[in-house]
Amino acid sequence: MQRILLLAALAAPLIAAGLPVGKPEEVGLSSERLRRIHESVQRHIDAGEISGAVTLVARRGRIVHFEAHGLMDLESQLPLAKDAIFRLASMTKPITSVAVLMLVEEGKIRLSDPVSRFLPEFKGSKVSVLKGNPEAGAGLPDYYLIPADREITIQDLLTHTSGLVSWRMLGTKLAPARTPQDTLATYVPRLAAVPLDFQPGTRWEYSGGAGPDVLGRIVEIVSGLPYDRFLRTRIFEPLGMNDTFFYPPDDRRGRLPTLYQKGAKGLEKSPNQDGFSSPTYFSAGGGLLSTAEDYAQFAQMLLNGGILNGKRLLGLRTIELMASNHVGDLFNGKLGRPAHGMGFGFLVGVVRDHVAAGLAVSDGSFGWDGAFGTQTWIDPKEQMVEIIMLQEQVVQAQRDFEGAVRQALVE
Repeated sequence: MQRILLLAALAAPLIAAGLPVGKPEEVGLSSERLRRIHESVQRHIDAGEISGAVTLVARRGRIVHFEAHGLMDLESQLPLAKDAIFRLASMTKPITSVAVLMLVEEGKIRLSDPVSRFLPEFKGSKVSVLKGNPEAGAGLPDYYLIPADREITIQDLLTHTSGLVSWRMLGTKLAPARTPQDTLATYVPRLAAVPLDFQPGTRWEYSGGAGPDVLGRIVEIVSGLPYDRFLRTRIFEPLGMNDTFFYPPDDRRGRLPTLYQKGAKGLEKSPNQDGFSSPTYFSAGGGLLSTAEDYAQFAQMLLNGGILNGKRLLGLRTIELMASNHVGDLFNGKLGRPAHGMGFGFLVGVVRDHVAAGLAVSDGSFGWDGAFGTQTWIDPKEQMVEIIMLQEQVVQAQRDFEGAVRQALVE
């Protein structure tokens, strides 16, 4: 059923020129009910949980809700603007997936390729085995090494089933430190010395930085371009994403909202205002910054089946493959996700059963979020794109936004 719904949406008429603005009633949404999005966000602002948010909803290729709420900075009381540039963190990952799949379509990469085809350092990986199953957070535990049953592949990295530097596992303690001068070319080969946390393909564990960064380096090797330039020329420029980059130019730094974190007395300014951005290390796992409107162009391209503004980035079947579940039930209950009804595609989460998952979005919806509160859902069944941009991670604000969008559907 999910396959039928996705294919039906991908076969819908394509958008000829970006995302025009439309009236909600023209696409089956209620203007009056959409106003509840602001009420939902404002409750979290009033509770001191977030400083502000930008929200965007598009249906059938038209933006029908686009609003800034709250403040850019609590100290200055500067209002948040719709063109604010947010640190995407892990919402970078779906863009990396598209970059890899473009090269797969060109026959330059296969999903089944071992990583060592491009990075020989990864040949002969070892797997760590903990002694006595100690707690991962209690210092460096005792462990021994065994050979990997097989090499890690491109698909393993796309699905977080590689075992490479998995979140809160031994690999995170053994991973080499990164210097401010590092690039993907200098750092990624050093990751090969880190033992895998489990046999490839046997578990789903989040490789938030290492896995996608290896993919980014492979894109560089195969394309002959630095990762930032590949994204710029192959994705951002064709989609008109002019405010998306790894490091903010000086003339746009004033458009970055202040990053906050929860403290004992409420929101406190984060000591790391750059997030994961770097002028030299183009993290394919979390380094990009963007606006809600820019990211909407990318999301709509996926919803359209790989095309926007007359520019085709990927084929219909490739988008279907990206948004399909490749991990069985391994993703359920992981990384704070629902215990049931979830799957995982290529660097995107996939909703298999929204009722079992307790989510407002439709079955077949796919997307991802970022550590600082950004989130995108792409819903083929409803032909919708939903984006919320925060700079504080408040999951309930994301869930409330989803509910506020869904209750506005009237057809």
